[in-house]
Amino acid sequence: MRTENELQGVTLLGNQHVRYDDNYNPDVLEVFPNKHPENEYLVTFNCPEFTTLCPKTGQPDFGHIFISYIPRERMVESKSLKLYLFSFRNHGDFHEDCVNIIMKDLVKLMDPKYLEVTGYFMPRGGISIYPFANYADKEHEELKKQRLLEQFKESTRHS
Repeated sequence: MRTENELQGVTLLGNQHVRYDDNYNPDVLEVFPNKHPENEYLVTFNCPEFTTLCPKTGQPDFGHIFISYIPRERMVESKSLKLYLFSFRNHGDFHEDCVNIIMKDLVKLMDPKYLEVTGYFMPRGGISIYPFANYADKEHEELKKQRLLEQFKESTRHS
């Protein structure tokens, strides 16, 4: 069982009066301590309802975001992540930018051993876009290169 001290920074979970900010807001992200930092394990979030706006036309873009990471000392709290991703709703940026922003914000928040963000965006004008961004500490540089190569191989299967 988690102690009150371990849950100090978790304020959104269980809060019935949470406001959904629909303008980009990384400040909503919260963390909690990893109880198993000695273990190498993977945490994956599947976010099938990501929306943002085209920076030029203002039209909505819809995507499916996958976030996977190997935690170190801190982990992102899932409700805060949901609210954070929702905050892109009225944010005008290209798909590639959104994926990189998400990656950088989560790296800054948690300092993970490894983290990757993949976006699968719905077709616009007959073109789907699948951006991928990843980060690794020195110990996981090979994993970073391997995963990027796998993404290249995967992208050629779709063509």
